Amino acid sequence: MSIRGQTVIITGAGSGIGEATARLFAEHGAQVVIVARSASYLYDVAKDIEAHGGIAMPIQGDVSITEDVERICKATADRFGRIDILVNNAGVGDYHNSTVITSDELWDKVISINLTGTFKFCREALKYMEAQGKQGSIINVSSGAGARANSGAAYTAAKFAVEGLTRNIAINYGGTGIRCNSIRPGITATRFTDGEEWERNFDAEFNATCNKHMNLTIGHTEAIDQAQGILFFADPDNRYITGQVFCIDGGSFL
Repeated sequence: MSIRGQTVIITGAGSGIGEATARLFAEHGAQVVIVARSASYLYDVAKDIEAHGGIAMPIQGDVSITEDVERICKATADRFGRIDILVNNAGVGDYHNSTVITSDELWDKVISINLTGTFKFCREALKYMEAQGKQGSIINVSSGAGARANSGAAYTAAKFAVEGLTRNIAINYGGTGIRCNSIRPGITATRFTDGEEWERNFDAEFNATCNKHMNLTIGHTEAIDQAQGILFFADPDNRYITGQVFCIDGGSFL
C-alpha cells in the first residue's frame, strides 16, 4: 500500500471501525486526523498511535455542524499542508425502529449525522482536493442496510442516500485524480449498540423481521475487516476505482 506520508481525516474514530482504520493507516505511514463528537477514547487512541511510532492529531467535533467541519479541515491543512484521504465513518443507529414509531427527533438525529455529516465533510474536503490538483480519495461507510433495507427506517434511508451521494461524487470527478467509493459493512462487533439507551429504545419485533433477510449464522465481522476495505480504496495505486461499493460481510447478505 502506498499511502505513506499521506494525510487522512477519519470521522467517528474514537472506537470501532474508525479506530481500527486510524490504527491501520498509521501503521502504513499515513498522518491520521481522528475526529469524534466525544473526547472519550479519542485522545487515548491518538496517544497510543503515537506511542507506536505513528502520527495522529485528535480533533473533537460534530460532523453535522458546518463550522466544526470547516474547522477540522482547515486545522488538517494548516498542520499537514493537504487532505489526501477522507473517511466518513461517523454514524449513529436508530434502534431498528420501524417507520411508524420513528420520532421526528430520532429521524433528524440519524439523518443529520449519518447523511448530512457525510455530505458536509465531502463538500469541504473536496475544496482542498480540488485546490491540490484534483487529487484525493473519499471513502464513505455505508451499511448492509444500504442495500437490503433491513434496519430501522431512518438508518436505512440514510445509508441508501450515502451510497447515492458516493456515486454522484464519483460521476462528478470521473477522469480526474479525485475518487469516491463506499464500503458496506455487515454486522460488525463495535460499541455501536452498547448501553441502556439502545436496549430501552430497541424495536425487537421489527428487528426480528429484518433478520429474516440476512444469514445470521455466518457471524460478525471485525472492525479490522472493514478497515482493510477502506485501505484498499484509499490506496492511490487503485487510481481507476471510483463509484464502487465493497460489501464486507462474510457472505451474510448473499
